[in-house]
Amino acid sequence: MLNIKVNQKATVQVHDAGKGQMRINQKVVKMDMHILRENQYHILNENKSYNVELIELIEETKTMKVRVNAKEYIVEIKDRFDDLLRDMGLDKGSALKVNEIKAPMPGLVLNIHVQEGDEVKKGDSILVLEAMKMENNIKSPVDGKIKKIHVSKGVAVEKAQILVSYF
Repeated sequence: MLNIKVNQKATVQVHDAGKGQMRINQKVVKMDMHILRENQYHILNENKSYNVELIELIEETKTMKVRVNAKEYIVEIKDRFDDLLRDMGLDKGSALKVNEIKAPMPGLVLNIHVQEGDEVKKGDSILVLEAMKMENNIKSPVDGKIKKIHVSKGVAVEKAQILVSYF
């Protein structure tokens, strides 16, 4: 099942696109769709005709810009995996609010690559955590400035223990 938001106003759930059935704002809608050419479609629904063109697809944000009968819409597409990531607090919106890094598993701090006050970019290596004889490079999930380092080299940490705080 796909959840689609159109300009933050309509919610569309596609259950079986092959049969042309979906829910728009909880109402079951059955339609007939034909592909005209690449990125252009013709849809018939309740004796109304719609010409739909995909203008732009932005994979990073799972959004697309579409034109329906000369009017443009921004469409956001989410699937069950996006819902799962949101439920776990790992969606993109939550990454922007990160103010600390916690240990993803119990382990031993082998090396710390930053100091308090350092500016870091998303993806920069913060520290190395050894767990189950494997070295895990813990990276910054956001751009920020290191406020406090809560651990030191050679110290054992528990899962979910705070390792580093950001300003």
